[in-house]
Amino acid sequence: MGDNTDIKILPVLTLRGLAVFPYMVLHFDVVREKSIAAIEQAMVGNQEIFLVAQNDPKADEPHIEDIHEVGTIAKIKQILKLPGNNIRVLVEGLSRGRMLEYIKEDPYFEGKVEACRDPEMEKVNLEQEGLMRSLLDLFDDYVKISSRLAPETLVSVSTVNDPGQLSDIIAANVLVKMEDKQDILDAIDITDRLERLYDILSREIEISRIERRIAGRVKKQIDKVQREYYLREQLKAIQKELGEYDSTVGEVEEYKSNLESANLPKEVKEKAFKELEKLSRMPSASAEGTVVRNYLDWIIDLPWNDETVDNTDMKIAAKVLDEDHYGLYKVKERILEYLAVKNLTKTMKGPILCFVGPPGVGKTSIAKSIARALNRKFVRMSLGGVRDEAEIRGHRRTYVGAIPGRIISSIKTAGSKNPLFLLDEIDKIGSDFRGDPASALLEVLDAEQNYAFRDHYLELPFDLSKVMFLTTANTLDTIPRPLLDRMEIIRIPGYTEDEKLNIAKQYLIPKQLKEHGLPEDGIMMSDNTIRDIINYYTREAGVRELERQIAAVCRKAARRVAEMGTKRVRITSSNLRKYLGIPIYSYDRADEEDEVGVATGMAWTPVGGDTLFIEATPVPGTGKLVLTGHLGDVMKESAQAAFTYIRSKAKEFGLEPNFHETIDMHVHVPEGAIPKDGPSAGITLTTAMLSALTEIPIRRDVAMTGEITLRGRVLPIGGLKEKTLAAHRAGISTVIIPHENIKDLEDIPDNIKNKLDIVAVKNMDEVLKLALVEMPEKSKNE
Repeated sequence: MGDNTDIKILPVLTLRGLAVFPYMVLHFDVVREKSIAAIEQAMVGNQEIFLVAQNDPKADEPHIEDIHEVGTIAKIKQILKLPGNNIRVLVEGLSRGRMLEYIKEDPYFEGKVEACRDPEMEKVNLEQEGLMRSLLDLFDDYVKISSRLAPETLVSVSTVNDPGQLSDIIAANVLVKMEDKQDILDAIDITDRLERLYDILSREIEISRIERRIAGRVKKQIDKVQREYYLREQLKAIQKELGEYDSTVGEVEEYKSNLESANLPKEVKEKAFKELEKLSRMPSASAEGTVVRNYLDWIIDLPWNDETVDNTDMKIAAKVLDEDHYGLYKVKERILEYLAVKNLTKTMKGPILCFVGPPGVGKTSIAKSIARALNRKFVRMSLGGVRDEAEIRGHRRTYVGAIPGRIISSIKTAGSKNPLFLLDEIDKIGSDFRGDPASALLEVLDAEQNYAFRDHYLELPFDLSKVMFLTTANTLDTIPRPLLDRMEIIRIPGYTEDEKLNIAKQYLIPKQLKEHGLPEDGIMMSDNTIRDIINYYTREAGVRELERQIAAVCRKAARRVAEMGTKRVRITSSNLRKYLGIPIYSYDRADEEDEVGVATGMAWTPVGGDTLFIEATPVPGTGKLVLTGHLGDVMKESAQAAFTYIRSKAKEFGLEPNFHETIDMHVHVPEGAIPKDGPSAGITLTTAMLSALTEIPIRRDVAMTGEITLRGRVLPIGGLKEKTLAAHRAGISTVIIPHENIKDLEDIPDNIKNKLDIVAVKNMDEVLKLALVEMPEKSKNE
């Protein structure tokens, strides 16, 4: 380094988060024992000490490798002892220094330090002169922008002519980050030091400008809020003095407070405050003001983010479902599956299920039970006869008296965004000039769309994805295909006799006893008596009529208790007529004779299965096929196919080839007021016609179902469970079904299958062997 360097052996004081520059005087406190020892050693000598920063300010005992190489040689000007063995030191920076090697580490650091003094210059070169001027301009800008420095600092700095001294003084006053300070200390070369400081100071000025802008914005916002509050208070005072105080002002404040406290999504909050701003500018008596108030009330009352916590304990859920309903295993299984998946995923959307089955099987009541099992709020909306799309989506606010649709209204009633929502009788929804409600439901019942359901009244997205939608229907035929596609169909068939018996004993009788004020043992009724009520006084797939008949028994029993003081009423099969009158239905047909031309078919209806008696009689004529009994087109075509099949097999059945030219075949299905349709009576029609033509009786205890082709093949049908239950109720012992329906036998309860002889057939010949008393002989002319 020439004349500007010399080597000294000096004690070393390591600094934490602090840098001392040459020409800088400052004081700091010393706590560490090593540091105190270094100061004491310096005071013994010429009071010079090497101040150098450590890499990690948090290290209490730094090692040599943790200490920077370049620091400042300083002179200790003053020492002040503080309580607790601490020392306050006043130092003055003399020059930069570079550590060449450490001589010792204990009890203090000591090493050979090379003093790096700035060269004395008689004249500064042009490059340095330019950098000095640029630095002074930047420093001037910094003093104006920053609030950290007093303006006098600029005056004192501008008098310095030495470039090294200028850079060190500016660095000491401006720099905040320890890394920047050390960067300037490391720059031994003056030109390099000036350039580094210029870059760092430019960055600091930009940061100060940004800080100033942010502070200005915050202050402006605060000033605006304070000014508005002050003006509002003044306005209130003036209006009160004039007797013109508008209650809208207080109302607006109340709405504002409610909106702030409500847990609203961002988009909803912005829209609500826009509406509130409109309200604040309206007179209190304005008609438009009422509309805005109603709108804000709806927004505040809706559960945008409020939801109930689901019960995730599957055992409790299963117990609740079994307590409320007997049977319905598919429904219960599906709900428990949903709970299991929800427990594993935690984020599952609510399923959309459709319960399809005849009336009275418990579709609506199981929905209430599911809500209780899941610990969800329950809301029900009946869709029967709904013809207006606005019932679903609401009216726009431009209409007088507009309100949200029943979906949003029900959610508000529930008070949570994840209730169990029952859409009852979805198959009875209608449409007319007011729109198509079924189409409006397409968005509601689609898990991929209903997270942002927009009601016409709210005009804001409401999340329905966590709602568990259940729908009920008696038949799927009237539900539009796109709507049906959005739902998972769960079929609930009619109950068997044993299931009805258990439902009556466990649920219906205790319920009716309670409703009629009778004690739990007020009526004694055996299982056989209940079976008699089921078989002779009801004919239904569900249990509604059964409950009515039990209620009738309870009423009569209650009268006896009230009039005669009887404590307990015994009801048996022999005295049942006193309570319910003459039996309405005949259950057992075993005493009837085998008849010619009368075949027993099985039909599916929306209220469950039923038996169908088909009569056929040939009369003299010209070959016409007469069909009566309110038959649909498909059933008429089945009759024509059956007649054609018989004609094609005339020889095999012992009939004249041209028998049809001399007779008319009249086919009648009794109960002509009831519409009947479908292809499943094909084999029944064929059997009835052939029996009438051959005069061979049909077995009285056989019922059949199946579609027929022109070649005599028997095709599969639907609704097998309901049909077999109806056959069992009617006292049938043998049931003929298509061979392809064997797979559906799993759905039929074992006790029913055990009581019925179910035979699967592939063609008409097999049907005739089972249904007719004897097979027709082949024509003697063959």
